[in-house]
Amino acid sequence: MDRKRLLLLLAAAALCLHLMLLPVLAASYGVGSRGETVRQIQTVLRGWGYDPGPADGVYGSRTEAAVRRFQTNNGLTADGVAGPRTLAAMGIRSAASNAAAASDNELALLARIISAEARGEPYAGQVAVGAVILNRVEHPSFPNTVYGVIYQPGAFTCLSDGQAWQPVADSAWRAARDALNGSDPSGGAIYYFNPATATSGWIWSRPLITVIGKHRFCS
Repeated sequence: MDRKRLLLLLAAAALCLHLMLLPVLAASYGVGSRGETVRQIQTVLRGWGYDPGPADGVYGSRTEAAVRRFQTNNGLTADGVAGPRTLAAMGIRSAASNAAAASDNELALLARIISAEARGEPYAGQVAVGAVILNRVEHPSFPNTVYGVIYQPGAFTCLSDGQAWQPVADSAWRAARDALNGSDPSGGAIYYFNPATATSGWIWSRPLITVIGKHRFCS
């Protein structure tokens, strides 16, 4: 193959790759959009005191208005569309057609919940909290995604009391990675609670698997 033909083939391949990546690089969300990234947008906005409506993964007029207020307060074009710059300002990476980005989003969300729920707990207890979330993903009684489990109504009070929006501890990032890599000090638990603060009598009925730090891990 001569040099000119090789260069033409390489240029054509580069153009095809560029066209394939355009939907990912240009991903944006507006009225009518649905999915887990929209749910993340709504949850972040609620955590910062905006009012996007329920975190239901449906981009409606209330979510659009909340995005506009966020954009205005952060020096962005207030068009109500959550494009790449707005998502970056929120700390969200769009996962549209990009498995690597989806994995990064799951890792970040898992680390945030671990930090909020198990800050100050032994490292094994932090990994165990992450493992419980992942165990629920595999359990038929719970949603089958990390986002679905975490955003399930009432599942994690840290999402409503503001703890989830505190800085994420470095150990929580490591714990999230270990949990995603299969580590499970909880022994397969799908529930955990702190007996000193638990307000539900039902949770005490769950069979105990192990105790790590202040948390009881149950099946």
